[in-house]
Amino acid sequence: MDASIFKSYDVRGLYPKQIDAEIAKQIAMAYLSVVSRKLHKPVKNLKIVVAKDVREASEPLMKAAVEVFLKYGTEVHDLELVSINDFYFAAGYFKYDCGFMATASHNPPGYGGFKMVTNNTEYTDSIKFISGEQVHKELSALSGFHPEEKKGKYKKKDVSKEHLKHILSFVDVKKIKKLKVLADTGNGMVGLILPKLFAKLPVELISIFSELDPKFPNRPPNPLAKDAFLSASREILKQKADLGVMFDVDGDRMFLLDEKGQFIRGDMTILLLAKMLLKKNPGEGIVYNLICSHAVPELIAKWGGRPIRSEVGYINLVRHMHTEHGSISCEVSGHFAFKENYYADSGLIALVLALQAISEDGRPLSEIIKDFTLYYRGDEFNIEVENIPAKLEKIRYHYRDNIKDEIDGITVEFGDWWFNVRPSNTEPLLRITVEAKDKQSAEQHQQEILQVINN
Repeated sequence: MDASIFKSYDVRGLYPKQIDAEIAKQIAMAYLSVVSRKLHKPVKNLKIVVAKDVREASEPLMKAAVEVFLKYGTEVHDLELVSINDFYFAAGYFKYDCGFMATASHNPPGYGGFKMVTNNTEYTDSIKFISGEQVHKELSALSGFHPEEKKGKYKKKDVSKEHLKHILSFVDVKKIKKLKVLADTGNGMVGLILPKLFAKLPVELISIFSELDPKFPNRPPNPLAKDAFLSASREILKQKADLGVMFDVDGDRMFLLDEKGQFIRGDMTILLLAKMLLKKNPGEGIVYNLICSHAVPELIAKWGGRPIRSEVGYINLVRHMHTEHGSISCEVSGHFAFKENYYADSGLIALVLALQAISEDGRPLSEIIKDFTLYYRGDEFNIEVENIPAKLEKIRYHYRDNIKDEIDGITVEFGDWWFNVRPSNTEPLLRITVEAKDKQSAEQHQQEILQVINN
């Protein structure tokens, strides 16, 4: 079995080369072992929610996994084709012991995989990820895992009614104006629920690439891929829409585009949400990852909130939400998690909050975002290196007098600029983020950092 398919958060690999039905059965067994031990519950007493996305791999992989679950007496409730937002909601709202979804996130069409969650025994009203790494570790101990064989129960379940009510509970629909919104769901899973959501809003929905298609033929599954936003941008201008929204194909990441078709990063979107939320609830804790613009903590503090700095990655941000009492978290990559959503991501909740925030402000989205753009933050860029520790040591030595911390890579702070260099968890790459007072300064500092690394 190819160990590289087991990631920090999930399982993802090429289908059927790296992951197939037989491997899915082994993963399902390891998952049952992890959950049974974590919850101190016999496998036959587990109640599992399952779901899948539209990928060609997802149907055969999920069928194999469910076969294992039912062999050992679990009760399986199948959401069938849904977005990851629906899956997380169902796992938390209906208090399932655990959840298992066939999806490969925003990977290209040829991939398959699983995202796995369980009830959080440490914190109530929270779900918790089971990482691919945990499952991989468990595989080596399966020879000693012998749950009782017993015929399980299976039924299909529709959670759309409850989920829509939950999403709308985050906003005052009466305060949302009659906006025209262009939505690009990339032939992915949000295309199913978005029309149902907009039917309950005073908003005109214009959809592109809304049909489910496992080949994702119209744009890359990842909205951050080069030029992925161009079709949506052109359509916004053509339709004279007030704004646009893009989702990745499993649906947890949400990105806005303004009325000019300009793509908006996740850290600017969190400021849009935070400004509105902090007017109503001063003092709220808002978690942001350390590669967000410095405008994020500065403006959150200015508006009366508590900025909470975190390492990159969902698991890290949610940990800070729990321990430092944050109500919402964000990443530049478009992930938004909410305390009242079982500490899980929801691109749909982030969207309705954005619609209310834009409506209450009254200005075009481009003007609102301009207020938040205090600095020039270049896009994170990657460089391939042979010896990551040696390259990091060069950074550590050269910038030793200005190192802020090393909680996630190395963060270096100067008076008018800063940068972070962190290693990839899965590839021989260094990821570099630089922010300065303007574009020219940022680009000069990028070149300086590269010279230090490569000298």
